[in-house]
Amino acid sequence: MPVRSAGLLIYRLCETRPEVLLVHPGGPFWAKKDEGAWSIPKGLIEAGEDELSAAIREAQEELGVEIQGSFARLGEYRQRGGKVVVVWSVEADAALDVETVRSAEFQIEWPPRSGRIQNFPEVDRAGWFPIAEAEIKILKGQVAMLADLARQLGQDQ
Repeated sequence: MPVRSAGLLIYRLCETRPEVLLVHPGGPFWAKKDEGAWSIPKGLIEAGEDELSAAIREAQEELGVEIQGSFARLGEYRQRGGKVVVVWSVEADAALDVETVRSAEFQIEWPPRSGRIQNFPEVDRAGWFPIAEAEIKILKGQVAMLADLARQLGQDQ
């Protein structure tokens, strides 16, 4: 059975057009990557955990704020490595400010083989993007999520 993750595709409507919230992964590997590096807030589903609860928990860990609202199941998306991501869309609270994102941290040995363990944020920044720009920023395996959101919102062309 493939590894399963859960995530939220958070959006807001600006002049009737959606913008989506994407996060940029923290840590040295992603530091100089931009296009094709961003993601929706997501993470692994823990044993016995409800998928939507996992998506909400992961978003809170990556953004530092609790996401509330009316969650609509968007779909399941198989990623290049075989992982399946279950995604819900949710309209953002107007108070959600990407400038105040405070992510949980992880530890890795850096530089490699140095013996030094360093802390890095899971997410080093977040941003709001119109769908056309998000299609460039987001990981290739997640582009279909944007098209499905547009369709769900009646914005497909």
